[in-house]
Amino acid sequence: MIWGSTWILAKFQVDETSALQSVLYRYVIAAVLLQGAISVMRSRNRHSLRTHGKFFLLGSFLFCWNYVLFYTATDLGLTTGLIAVVFSLIITMNMANNAILFGERPEPSTVVGAIIGLVGISMVFAEDITTLHGEGLLLAVGLCIAATYLASLGNMMSKKLQREGVSVTGANSWGMTYGALILLVVVFIFDDPIRIPITWPFLSSLFFLAIIGSIVAFWSYLTLLGRVGADKAAYAMIVFPIWSLVLSWMFEGFVWTAVKVTGVGIILVGNLFIIGRRRR
Repeated sequence: MIWGSTWILAKFQVDETSALQSVLYRYVIAAVLLQGAISVMRSRNRHSLRTHGKFFLLGSFLFCWNYVLFYTATDLGLTTGLIAVVFSLIITMNMANNAILFGERPEPSTVVGAIIGLVGISMVFAEDITTLHGEGLLLAVGLCIAATYLASLGNMMSKKLQREGVSVTGANSWGMTYGALILLVVVFIFDDPIRIPITWPFLSSLFFLAIIGSIVAFWSYLTLLGRVGADKAAYAMIVFPIWSLVLSWMFEGFVWTAVKVTGVGIILVGNLFIIGRRRR
């Protein structure tokens, strides 16, 4: 429900400032709050330089460049529907990266569920995708594919850190800190002068994205990833666009059709394959 809401709220960000600055503000807030919470709870642990290198990669992949690319694609006019379809490819990317990096092959039921889910998400947005046009469309889609793969690499890094005994909260706090620092340097070098819009739509969406969309949602998702595996957890990326459509129907005039409803039903069937257990 959280991530299904963030796609709409991201529009309030790119309407008033650059993609780089909007992601920077989001993760500066998230990193400061997480680091502060760890200090208050006195649960800070010492980590080796090598572990901090992994935190740096986690921040780069999952809390920095992937969001810049997604926000840029939104700024180029790509609809949230098509972004959701492209991002659902993370389930196949996670399967591939899981096999390559950890030597873990997905269960047959997971593969079947992923295929069913991808068919369903394609049906949900098929009617909207056929109406898209424009010179920047191919570039925007390419940016989304690259961003999705970076997010998948971030998933793998989180899995590796959890296997090494690093808590999700600790890894996220440092990952978001490094992500914010990278963005701060890049903004100073390549972007316009820093400007924080003081408007209610921008600030309210910013704090929701930073606190709920980043701290809460990433802790929930990455904890799930550590428990059930990267391939199964990634199915959330196919399910959450359903809530996004509900919000779009409530606030943007989205129209449900028989094809879209059928697609949602197929997604739910795929979920049964992903999380279901066979009886011996």
